[in-house]
Amino acid sequence: MHVHDWILNETKKRTLHFSLFDPDPKKMQLIEKKIKLVGEFGTDAILIGGSTNVSKKSAEKIIYFANQNKLPSILFPGRINGVSKKASALLFMSLLNSRNPKWITGIQAEAGLMIKKADIETIPMGYIIVEPGGKVGKVGKANLIKRSEPEKAVGYAIAAQLMGMKLVYLEGGSGILEPIPEKIISCVKKELNIPLIVGGGIRTPKQAEKIAKAGADIIITGTVSEENVENVREIIRAIKKTKKWAMLMKSA
Repeated sequence: MHVHDWILNETKKRTLHFSLFDPDPKKMQLIEKKIKLVGEFGTDAILIGGSTNVSKKSAEKIIYFANQNKLPSILFPGRINGVSKKASALLFMSLLNSRNPKWITGIQAEAGLMIKKADIETIPMGYIIVEPGGKVGKVGKANLIKRSEPEKAVGYAIAAQLMGMKLVYLEGGSGILEPIPEKIISCVKKELNIPLIVGGGIRTPKQAEKIAKAGADIIITGTVSEENVENVREIIRAIKKTKKWAMLMKSA
């Protein structure tokens, strides 16, 4: 089964958890052990990506360990050197609220032929940055969605769906202190017919539970996976015990 089909099937039943690892050579310490642990804890897939210092060699090492643990390896590249045909799939991202066309269609055009020749499953995705945005907001020159303006996030998300994208990713930024507000997540989810991914600042089980209940179909944890992997166990437990948002809406 293709990764996109798997995502569609599984998110109808439950909220998924993906562990994000940055293929920066400086962050590769104990990577094999960390991937093994998150797999044992119940993560659903390994997401591989970073906005700076990306190494193809490091990305392929992460892919190898994901495969060893029977986890889908999904690329989330910010640059061409983050692409490898060894991965299970690739999120073909467009940073929709960037001020720079480079991040909307430029890099995508540069990488398009190479990705086609690699014959890797490619999933088009709308990427939307919410304040504070962190490093990805700065690198991607994003016109940040204010935390008090859910309607703007809704507008970008609907645009992504109407343009034929298969996923929407709301990103608050790596290492931020607080996740994206639940109001933004629930407003976006209410208008979408495609899976919604949420990431950035999710460090505790309570935060993960609230985000799942707000409507996230997939929850991403990155910093906590890299810095304190043991915390991921409780985050995944919190996600798994949360009822699907669609089911809650039906019973409301």
